[in-house]
Amino acid sequence: MTRLNVLLLVALIASAVYLVRVSHESRRLFAEFDKARSEERLLDNEFERLKSDKQSQATPLRVEKTARDKLAMRGATPAVTQYVSRAASTGAAGSAP
Repeated sequence: MTRLNVLLLVALIASAVYLVRVSHESRRLFAEFDKARSEERLLDNEFERLKSDKQSQATPLRVEKTARDKLAMRGATPAVTQYVSRAASTGAAGSAP
């Protein structure tokens, strides 16, 4: 009978240690999961902000203003437009092998 009691005591202690270890691991994993979820929320907020910034930056007026100011581009007018005649372009294309 004493052997059975000692065996049961050892099994009880091993079970208690295992339970504590599993419980600790579960808490650690939940904390890590919660941290990942909060990081996901932050990234979603940043993505939405960047998407709205992209939409505001891509308006035609803003693109035109940036092209004029930063790139020194100008509008196409007949004075700066060079026209290519059709005969000259087909003649050059026809002479190529």
